[in-house]
Amino acid sequence: MSLTPDIVRGKAVYEGCAVCHMPEGWGTPNGAYPQIAGQHRSVVIKQLADIRANNRDNPSMYPFAIPEEIGGAQSVADVALYIESLEMTTATGKGEGNDLEYGERLFREHCTECHGEQGEGSQAEAYPLIQGQHYNYLLRQLVWIQNGKRRNANRDMMERIGEFGIRDLKALSDYLSRIKPNANKRSPYTWKDRTKKKR
Repeated sequence: MSLTPDIVRGKAVYEGCAVCHMPEGWGTPNGAYPQIAGQHRSVVIKQLADIRANNRDNPSMYPFAIPEEIGGAQSVADVALYIESLEMTTATGKGEGNDLEYGERLFREHCTECHGEQGEGSQAEAYPLIQGQHYNYLLRQLVWIQNGKRRNANRDMMERIGEFGIRDLKALSDYLSRIKPNANKRSPYTWKDRTKKKR
């Protein structure tokens, strides 16, 4: 975090990430890969560091996160800035949409203290931006946080959702997947026109 990142170098480093996360950083609507576009630089750095140190189980990403693949601390700083600069899609994978009021209530009661009123997260605290994330990815991560599989999860969050049932987790994930990204982070394009150039 103390290094001065270079966004041009970050774009070059990101070419390896684009294989799974897509060139735009949108991931995949089925939730196999998360949308990382717009994510706070501090969060990207923390997650890459945790994966490198085996503090977060992510076998599919580990080979791409190690220094031999993307480089040292400077490369991590560079790619984190580039990822943060990417505009987010609103065309994320969604749930069934039949329990959204309940999902919003859970979000307001349990999540806004750290993740913000619109799921915008916090750069300073390295709390992830979770607005407009793919439903299946959100649900999977909540389950893994709850059962301890995601070992680098915030302890307060583990306690907060510890008693949630599957209805709670699904409703919360569905609601979050539908929060539109902040206007300054939102792409005017979707999957259908993702190859178009910005005007």
